[in-house]
Amino acid sequence: MSSLTTNVSRSILVAIPELCTGCRICEIRCAFRHYGQYNPARARIIVARNDETGRDVPQACRQCSKCPVIAVCPTSAISRDEKTGAVVILEEKCNSCGLCVDACLFHTIFIDPTTKLALNCDLCGGDPECVKQCPWKAVQYVPIEQTSKLNKPIPPWAPTKSVNVTVEDA
Repeated sequence: MSSLTTNVSRSILVAIPELCTGCRICEIRCAFRHYGQYNPARARIIVARNDETGRDVPQACRQCSKCPVIAVCPTSAISRDEKTGAVVILEEKCNSCGLCVDACLFHTIFIDPTTKLALNCDLCGGDPECVKQCPWKAVQYVPIEQTSKLNKPIPPWAPTKSVNVTVEDA
């Protein structure tokens, strides 16, 4: 795995909050695919509830093209998959320092409660389980060129750091 070449067409996960019912099937199926456990604490996608709006919003790595977590990793455990464009974490290199968690602009890298290693959406090798299992199509796997049709501006209540990132940056 190395840096992504510019001629690779990337697809990313896009959440459609208006379609999400908060069922958390995406979390459960993600954890099962990766760990063989129905344990949402080990999912690489989370469903966050906004108490002000009452809306549930699936959140997973945005696979940022200018991904700050790759640069901060002291063990080079984070790279980009050439096939899918996904930002991936090599568990055998991860030292659990948590610098990637702090560097993620959208809070979508987590520390696994069991292994204590960083985990991140790896797009399931280009066949995301959360997308296949969502009965309401609230999570979609879309070529990045089409995301502007689906993405809306980040609402002020979304859990982001004080950084303006556009769809083109993500």
